[in-house]
Formats: sequence, C-alpha cells, structure tokens
Amino acid sequence: MKLSKVALLTALTICSTTALADGGGHRWAQGELGQVVNNPYGNAPQTAIIDLGGYKIDSATVKIHAKGDAGVPISYEVGKSSILNHDGIPLLGLYPDYNNTVEVSYTKNGKEITEEYKIFTPPVSVTGMRDGMQMNHPTVDSVTVAEGFEDRLYLVNHIVRTEGWDAMDWKDGMGSQTWDTHPTIFITDTAGDIRWTLDVSHFRDIRHLDKRGTMMGFQQMENGDLIFGQGQKIYRIDLMGQIVFEWSLPRGYIDYSHGIQLMDNGNYLVRAAKSNYLREDGQRVHTVRDHILEVDPTGKLVDVWDLNLILDNMRDAKLLGLDAGAVCLNVDADLAGETVKIEPDAPFGDIAGVGAGRNWVHVNSVEHDSRDDSIILSARHQGVVKISRDKEVVWILAPTDGWNDELAGKVLQPVNSDGSKIECSGNGICKDSDFDFTYSQHTAWLTGKTYNDNNGIGLTVFDNGDGRHHQQPPMVEMKYSRGVEYIINEDDMTVEQIWEYGKDRGYEWYSQITSNVSYEEDRDTMFMFSGNTYLLNRDRLTRAIINEVAYGTDEVNVELHVNSTVPGNAPYRSTIVDFDKAVAE
Repeated sequence: MKLSKVALLTALTICSTTALADGGGHRWAQGELGQVVNNPYGNAPQTAIIDLGGYKIDSATVKIHAKGDAGVPISYEVGKSSILNHDGIPLLGLYPDYNNTVEVSYTKNGKEITEEYKIFTPPVSVTGMRDGMQMNHPTVDSVTVAEGFEDRLYLVNHIVRTEGWDAMDWKDGMGSQTWDTHPTIFITDTAGDIRWTLDVSHFRDIRHLDKRGTMMGFQQMENGDLIFGQGQKIYRIDLMGQIVFEWSLPRGYIDYSHGIQLMDNGNYLVRAAKSNYLREDGQRVHTVRDHILEVDPTGKLVDVWDLNLILDNMRDAKLLGLDAGAVCLNVDADLAGETVKIEPDAPFGDIAGVGAGRNWVHVNSVEHDSRDDSIILSARHQGVVKISRDKEVVWILAPTDGWNDELAGKVLQPVNSDGSKIECSGNGICKDSDFDFTYSQHTAWLTGKTYNDNNGIGLTVFDNGDGRHHQQPPMVEMKYSRGVEYIINEDDMTVEQIWEYGKDRGYEWYSQITSNVSYEEDRDTMFMFSGNTYLLNRDRLTRAIINEVAYGTDEVNVELHVNSTVPGNAPYRSTIVDFDKAVAE
C-alpha cells in the first residue's frame, strides 16, 4: 500500500513539473509557444513548424539568418490561413546539416514577442549508388548576382542514372517501367547554398510500377504549391512537404513525363501516352509521348488530344538530323556525333522513329492559351505547334521540309520587324537574316506580352540546337543553344524573332537535351536553365547554368552553375520559387 502511494505521488509530481514548465505541456519548448517539429510531413527535411502549443496567433514574421558573411537571409510574413493549416508557424529555407538561427515575431495575448530559435536539420542525402560508387549531391557555384536579385530562389529538377535503372525486366515494357531515373529535387539560393530538398523516398519504389518513372515538370502555383508527375502518378504538394493530392493517370493512359500545367478552368493539362493503341495496320502498341490529357482536380479525364490523328506521325525531317548520342534522356556517349537512323519497320518502343508506338513527336511542354482555349506544344521531333480545342492545327513554327499538303499550309512565315518576308530554305537556313527556327527545342511558353496593336503574342522557346538545319555540324564544338522570343501573328500567319541569348556563348552554353526559358514579369527578366552542358564529353562533368537576363538584352543579372558529381548526368529543368506565396495567406 505504501509503495502504491509513493508511485502515485511520483507520477503526479512528473505531470505537474511538465505542465508548469510553460503552462501548456511543452516542457522543452524553446520559446513561448510549443515545441519545434522538424520535417513535419516527412517529405521536406529542411522544413520545420513551431507548434502553437495551444495558443492562438493570427500572423508571424520569420527570418532565417544567413550562414556566414556570404550567406543569404530569408524573410517572409506568415498569414492566418497558413498558421491554421499547420497549427503552428511554418519555417522554410533552413540550411541542411547546420544549426540554424531563426528569428520569429508574433503577438500572443496582446503581447508582441520576438524570440530566437536554434534549429538543426539533417544533411542532404546521397543521390544514389551506381556501379558500387556513391553519387553525391550536386553542388552550386554562384558566378553573378546583380543588386536586387540576392533573394532569388531556384528549384532544380536534377536527374541521375543510378542502380535501379535496369532493376526490373518488364516484357513489352512501358516508359515508366524502363525510362526510370533517380530524381534529386532541391532549392538553391543565389549564394549556392541548398535551402530545401524533397525526400523522394516517399514517392519512389523501383519495385512497383506506380512508383517508377522520371520525376519531372515541377511548377509553382499561385498559392505556393508545387505540381509535378512521375510515371503513372501526378502530385501536388506544398513546400512544407504536405501532399495536397496524388492520383494515377486515367485508365488506359500511361507514362507521364515532361509537362503539366494548371489551366484557367482549374483542370490540368498532362503530357502522357496511350496503352494498347490500335494502329491503322491493326497492331496494338504502347505509344510514346504523343497524347495530351485534360484532367479535372479529382483526376478524372475531361478531354484528349491524340497527336497521331492531328499531326503527321510519319514526318522524319527533324528526326534524321538528330544526334544519336542523346535523344532526350536516352544518353549514349558512344553514339555522339552520329545522326539518328530511322527504319520504317523498326521495333516499337522508346526509340526515335516514325509511326505510333515510337518516339516520333516527343512533346516536352504543353501550354494553355486561354485567349481561344487552345494548346501550344513543344514537340521536340517536329516543331512548335498550336492546336485548337476541336483538334485542328492552328499554326506550326518549324522549317517547311517534310510537312504533308494539309499541314504545310499551317507553317508560319518568318518576317522582319517591318513585316517583309524572310526567305528560308526547306531545312531552315534563312538568307541574310538572324532569324532561325528551333531544333530539338523545349518549353514553348507564352510570355503574356502582346505586340503590334495586340495582333502579336510573345512566345519563348529554349532552342537546344541539336540537329540545327536538319544536320550535324562537322565538329560538336560548333553547336550552340539559345533562349529565344518570337512574336506570333496569327492573323497574318507570320513569326518574327525579337530576342535571343546564348548563341554568342557557343558550345560552353550548349545543352543537348532538356532545359527551359520563361519570361518573369516580377523582375522583367528572361529566366533560362541550360541544363546539361558538356553532356557527351567523357572528360567533363555535366554542368547546368541558371541565368536571369534583363528583358530584351544580354545583360546577365544572375548566373549560377549546378555541378553534377559524375559525367553524363542530365538535369531536367529549373524554376523560380517564392516562399512568400506558400505562407502569405
């Protein structure tokens, strides 16, 4: 009986001590709220939440102090909705493997409080293993940062081939079964320090079809969320790592990669392919990167663009000029400099070829033009194409070679600034002009700008430049890539080139595959990611280059170099992210 009383008194003492520590049951809290919860949703290791501890606050100000003299501080305001959603103050931009100093200000019970926290986050994980060797995380070098751009943050969608690429042998396999790479997703600041990573282990499992594929297409929404896809799945998450939705592709469709976009009507445009597609010759095949899906926010299919029925899947003019060493992420340095060989009766699968069931069009971006409810596609192996809601081609931006009679009338005519025609050969060589078409291009995106009394629309394209003028140059060092802006006049069916960047930098800025360019209204810049310079050079590590250039000029405001740690890796894209969007409301 005496022992029971002692035990009871001991338990009561412990409970009382804990409760009295801060009045809210958070004995180890650093400040006047609750405890710090690191990586609260398990997907973003460089995030944390200061739990409310039962108290009520409506807003907060957060400052993540810089690491060292060259570091970049991060500050943002947190709104009521974000505090309610997370039941605490969300912390973004913590340095990995570092004891971060975080200053937080808020009002509690009418009292204004400013306090300092010390928060340690784990180091970035090893990217993966390959051939028994450790593949370390990419590093970032800061080269140029103009005044006023110090606060920029860039998400990098890095891709590496690791063990697991060939981990499963699937008979008659689809792309996400065999076209599978390990993603390294991170956000860098302008000092080259990592400030956020995605723990991809929660999204990937090479043993399961639904969790294989290549994680691609990251874009930030207006509310700060990220959308992206991987193989058979589409995801939307917030920057704290909380999954907003996760859904599979509609039944019968396969292999998301490259492009996803939120439409004005709340639906999503998704680049995918079709399983068990019935060809005109009676054969059933899995197609390759040639279907656009419109999917509602619950994952239900609304509409489909089957490009085999809209374009000419037998056109090979562009394909015959490509470098066989790299067709998208199918990279083989032994074939560098050789042109792709097209055989009409080639096996079906993810190979450069013609006809449904082969990689004949390779759409790598999709853009919704809300002015007329049409879509604009970057079709790497054909050109840039606009297609209406009723599945009719509106215009084509590409050289004239190879188009059938029906589509030839949709090809845009290049013009000078005065509207006079520019004479160009069938393979795109334009006489006495700086105008050029794009070759093996990526990301055909509208700028939102209009020209010529609103008759012209601005369009940016990353012109990779492989197979320029439908041929390979005598020396690989003669290749170059460009960011380029065109004005498309749909009434006159003309195209004018008004800006380019990258040509003068030559081979050191050349990216064989991937990459992106977009107009950024908030700073009036062109943002570019030349994703894989020196990709096919065995003696060089692949390097991606991030640039922001003052609009209409070649004035570089930002240049960062993203360095791979092994040869042959091909970062996919980068996008500007804004922490304020994620927490402001």
